[in-house]
Formats: sequence, C-alpha cells, structure tokens
Amino acid sequence: MPDLSAEDAKLVTLARATRARTRAAEGAAVRDTDGRTYAGATVSLPSLQLSAVQVCIAMAISSGSGGLEAVVVMGADAVAEADEAAIREFGGVGVVVHLV
Repeated sequence: MPDLSAEDAKLVTLARATRARTRAAEGAAVRDTDGRTYAGATVSLPSLQLSAVQVCIAMAISSGSGGLEAVVVMGADAVAEADEAAIREFGGVGVVVHLV
C-alpha cells in the first residue's frame, strides 16, 4: 500500500473493520468535503444489491454532504464502473480513490 495521509489511513481502517464485521465481499469508506467519514459494506439481498461504495455515497448524500474528498475500496480487484461513475457524479474529478 502506498504512503497514505493520516486521514486516508483512517479510511482504510474503517473500510477494513466494516468488511470484517459484516463478512461482506467488499468494504469501503469515504470522506466528504466537510471531513466526515462514512463506511459501508456490500449489500447483497435478493431485493437489493449495492456495492460498498454505493452504500457510502448514499449515506453521505442522505446526511447532507456536498461532495467527496477521498474513497477507499477494499476487497475488489478494481473499482467498478458504476462506482467510478457515482464517485465522479457526486464528488467530481478530483476525488482521490485508493484500492486496497
């Protein structure tokens, strides 16, 4: 893992803990433009399918966040196309994304 800022390392810890606690395929964490953090895990129900990133972004939006600064995705080989689109749509093009 490359050198991370202390704030990005916190996101890694949150994503790792959430993934382990839920035993999900993926864990993710995001930091919004106000410095608040949100962590989530993959949701895989017959009636609801969400990636960990989608969960985090939904949490941020529903909490009144105005955008994203950084994203950590854990447990995936690559950031899914739908997740990249959601990150760009909500956070813009300058969002730092770490795949760990």
